[in-house]
Amino acid sequence: MVALQIALLFAAFATWFALVKLKILPVFFFGDPVLVLQQIVDWVVTGEVFVHLATTLIETILGFLIGIAFGVAGGVWLGLSPLTAALLDPYIKAFNAMPRVVLGPIFIVWFGLGITSKVVLGVTLVFFVVFFNVFQGVREVSPVVLANARMLGANRSQLLRTVYIPSAMSWVFSSLHMSVGMAFVGAVIGEYLGSSRGIGYLILQAESTFDVNAVFAGILVLTVFALLLDTSVTLVERRLIVGRPT
Repeated sequence: MVALQIALLFAAFATWFALVKLKILPVFFFGDPVLVLQQIVDWVVTGEVFVHLATTLIETILGFLIGIAFGVAGGVWLGLSPLTAALLDPYIKAFNAMPRVVLGPIFIVWFGLGITSKVVLGVTLVFFVVFFNVFQGVREVSPVVLANARMLGANRSQLLRTVYIPSAMSWVFSSLHMSVGMAFVGAVIGEYLGSSRGIGYLILQAESTFDVNAVFAGILVLTVFALLLDTSVTLVERRLIVGRPT
């Protein structure tokens, strides 16, 4: 299967190269795949790309971890407080429905062009993914399990520690891929809107000079980076979720 996937990738590049060389696709808009790969090699040789990748990685990890922390806390709190959940329900839904991209410029004004504004944007994206999963996990705890725990003398804090949070975390683990993807999207969009470094910044600089080859090179770097993040999450998920049916 891996061999077929690699073959498909080479076929896609070969098709791209042929369409450009035959002038079916204008090179000004679609770039030259050879020059795109050369641009990536130049970035790697000079080490420029690693500085930008490190910035994007830090922003992604911070947005991911902080978003999960707030999402778990908020989901458990409202899951155990039906009255508060009902009171805040319209506001949570309204904020969740708001396109977070429009908040990017506001965060840049508030927190500057550094990593803080990108992390905050990533947190707003990750938070709701985790929050709704945790909220649902807490609300769907088995009444039988709760009854048995209470019969054994478990108090509220023990129920929270041994029943509610484990149930919520199983839902968090099931959404790890989406959460890290949202953190990554938040980091890149934030860099694209305004930053001094990062892969989004690299692509924006290429666009400003109409360097389509560098734009596609940045997109390919982002794609590979996203695949590596997804693979890392898969490895972590396999270690955290044991006994899960295949």
